[in-house]
Amino acid sequence: MKKHNFYAGPSILPQYTLEKTIEGIRDFAGSGLSILEISHRSKEFVACMNDTIALFKELLEIPAGYQVIFLGGGASMQFCMVPMNLMNKKSAYLVTGEWASKAFKEAKFFGEAVEVASSKDKNFSYIPKNYSVPSDADYFHITTNNTIFGTELKKDPDVKVPLVADMSSDIFSRPIDVSKYSLIYGGAQKNLAPAGVTFIIIKEDVLGKVERPIPTILDYRTHIKGESMFNTPPVFAVFAAQQTLRWLKDLGGVKVMQKKNIEKAKILYDEIDRNKLFVPTVTDPEDRSIMNICFVMTDQYKELEKEFADFAKSKGMLGIEGHRSVGGFRASTYNALPKESVEALVNVMKEFEAKK
Repeated sequence: MKKHNFYAGPSILPQYTLEKTIEGIRDFAGSGLSILEISHRSKEFVACMNDTIALFKELLEIPAGYQVIFLGGGASMQFCMVPMNLMNKKSAYLVTGEWASKAFKEAKFFGEAVEVASSKDKNFSYIPKNYSVPSDADYFHITTNNTIFGTELKKDPDVKVPLVADMSSDIFSRPIDVSKYSLIYGGAQKNLAPAGVTFIIIKEDVLGKVERPIPTILDYRTHIKGESMFNTPPVFAVFAAQQTLRWLKDLGGVKVMQKKNIEKAKILYDEIDRNKLFVPTVTDPEDRSIMNICFVMTDQYKELEKEFADFAKSKGMLGIEGHRSVGGFRASTYNALPKESVEALVNVMKEFEAKK
């Protein structure tokens, strides 16, 4: 039976990435050594790192004046590195989910952190609108896609202070205007690579303005100067990211991927809206995530949730259980998920409905 991977992260990778990383484990770049054992200072891996950065810049059309670096520690490490490097006195946060809440909490250690708006009042089921960002904030932080609650900001905000974004779960899913941001970061384990590497896109002129001393390894300038090799980088995950970016480029880039993602999401949302058993957790289509589609049973059929979960799993649908904060179901439709998997899930939903 074919398995369909809807896990929220670590999550599905392109078959191309899997096959190329298997080759690299056996023999990396013709070196006769595995990617798992080669030095990060070897000419083969330095070339891999440089190419991965070049692909990042090409696919996202990153303008001059920005650097791309790869670090360990996950996006959660960036929750403290961002304010440590950018915040002198005040920062502003849009709180739209669990990860945005955690980032906001960490910022309070470094100065005044202002919550400009939050959707916590409705269990993060919408994106706040009509908020104002303090003009004296050192930066404004957003989380563009909320994996747990299924909401997404699909447009790049226009603000008058430096803009920072956690794009862990929707990077490369759509075009972005990088010039509107001072810093973009994210864990790679959703749309890019296996867990273990974090990407940071940073505008160089935003650095060096805080008054506090910054520990060497937590200073972005250290890693820019060291070309992501101040300490040993996550070698295997960077190599896998290179393969994913090559796959994405061969497909036609982020504009093509956006079209595919919108098509996949529409197929599933249309079925959720049609099926008598299910209801989406995010009611406003404008706020619905294209990457993480959350839904629950209607009140009338609430007692059938476990039965449906078991039925779907028996049909090869893996990872569709919703986060405990929301319950119900979550289908993560990241870049690497084929349309056929979404169609298979829809058929399972229809089949289950027909039994009731």
